[in-house]
Amino acid sequence: MSSGGHSKPYFPVESGLQPPSRKPQRTPEAKYWRSFKTDPHTTGLLHPVTALEFSPSAPHDLVAASSATLLLHEGLSLLPKSHHISDFPDVSYSPSFRCDGSLLASGCESGLIQVFDPKTRLILRRLRSHRRPVRVVRYPKLSDKLHLFSGGDDAVLNYWDVAVESVVSTFHGAHKDYIRGGSASPVSPEVFATGSYDHTVRLWDVRVPNQPVSGVFDHGRPIECVLFLPSGGLIATAGGSSVKIWDVIGGGRLVHTMDGHNKTVTSLCVGRTGTANEPRLLSVSLDGYLKVFDFASFKFTSSMRFPSPLMSVGFSPSGHGRVVGTSNGVIYIGQRKAKSIESTLSDKNTMLWDPIIAGDTKALKPNNFRYFQRQGKDEKLSEGAFVLKRAKKVRVAEHDRLLKKFRHREALVSVLNNKNPNAVIAVMNELVARRKLLKCLGNLDVGELGMLLGFLHKYVTLPKHARFLMTLVKKVIQMRAEDIKASETLQRHALNLRRMVREEVHIQRSLQEIQGIISPLLKLARR
Repeated sequence: MSSGGHSKPYFPVESGLQPPSRKPQRTPEAKYWRSFKTDPHTTGLLHPVTALEFSPSAPHDLVAASSATLLLHEGLSLLPKSHHISDFPDVSYSPSFRCDGSLLASGCESGLIQVFDPKTRLILRRLRSHRRPVRVVRYPKLSDKLHLFSGGDDAVLNYWDVAVESVVSTFHGAHKDYIRGGSASPVSPEVFATGSYDHTVRLWDVRVPNQPVSGVFDHGRPIECVLFLPSGGLIATAGGSSVKIWDVIGGGRLVHTMDGHNKTVTSLCVGRTGTANEPRLLSVSLDGYLKVFDFASFKFTSSMRFPSPLMSVGFSPSGHGRVVGTSNGVIYIGQRKAKSIESTLSDKNTMLWDPIIAGDTKALKPNNFRYFQRQGKDEKLSEGAFVLKRAKKVRVAEHDRLLKKFRHREALVSVLNNKNPNAVIAVMNELVARRKLLKCLGNLDVGELGMLLGFLHKYVTLPKHARFLMTLVKKVIQMRAEDIKASETLQRHALNLRRMVREEVHIQRSLQEIQGIISPLLKLARR
């Protein structure tokens, strides 16, 4: 024990004992879902990715609906081979592959349904009946290759014969509000379910034309998504922040309610675990979370957070990938990490569909001694070698960064400080396009207003922008007349500006007089 009045007590610790770890242990299934390496892929559009769909046939192509475009990707090769289908008059919705993957159908905002060939991306059929946006288009999941069903914001449900472009059955008054969710039964091609903003889910059987509705469930909130679970006896519905599971065979009995999200649940899909190949329900929400639910034991098994509100989710039938679409046009692609043949064969917990790549090794880093013994490190480039240069990083000006953040007044002040007339005029034109320039002028303080008047005094006579700047001078003086009268500095700027304008008017009049003298002489010289 140490001496002194403030000695600390000494507690002997028994050797070999360690404090328990506070880090929670992840279950094998949680590790499985975390093994998907997620990479963001930008669609090139700033619109939400409203739907994601995988083809049921290999190589399980992915289609994403964003704005008036369908983005068709060949497999999950991180999308170097992607194609756009832009033959829509308006926003596209709800793409759906036929059971053999050879046709692709999608609705749009104008009420038109189009059927494409995914390989050639040519339009094969146009189905017209809906008068409002078509938000639900689905092919049967079984062997029926001739029909599909559609539902829209006109609350009408149609059952189509695609080959002859005609409606087989129309169910008016099927719902009392927008139809926003639909799913085909995995056990019968004539049975499907729809969900609406009238809070109800309805089961339909087209084999009974007189009474096609075989069941009605009340979710209690506007329904965004409806999904048949693999057995065909259960249905999952998403509405509000909750997901409910219903027993279809038991007459529509509510089995369980999932309340794992804080905001509206936007999409559902079915995924499968690797070891036991058991189905799981995947849900995404505007709160940015993807949650995995085991509907056999009624518990969440995994949860993942994304930086943006989520609009859609999909899981590849091959088990290789999981994709999530966001509200800002970004698709997050999760792929299983590749393993070598040796590690795959030796690992007992390896998933059955892990991609096996022979000779897949990690890149060596300078902190490894083998990096300095690697083959070819001392070789020199040959004369005909092609050198790839790293792209230069584009430097974005401060006012451009502020404009991207919609901080308009700060962007105007920043560009005025740079004293670059072309940049100042460009920012002002951008503010005019956004209808924010007058608001920015009204919010400038005395010092910032002085900077603006100084800029106008210096460049108001610039011929290229004289008309725009003259109009701006009038607006500034009209809007900030009281502030100019109250400040001597601003009055000095205003007087200088007035003097500059008078001189410019005098110069222009002199030039007009000279032009009047020279013009007759030029005409006589031409004769």
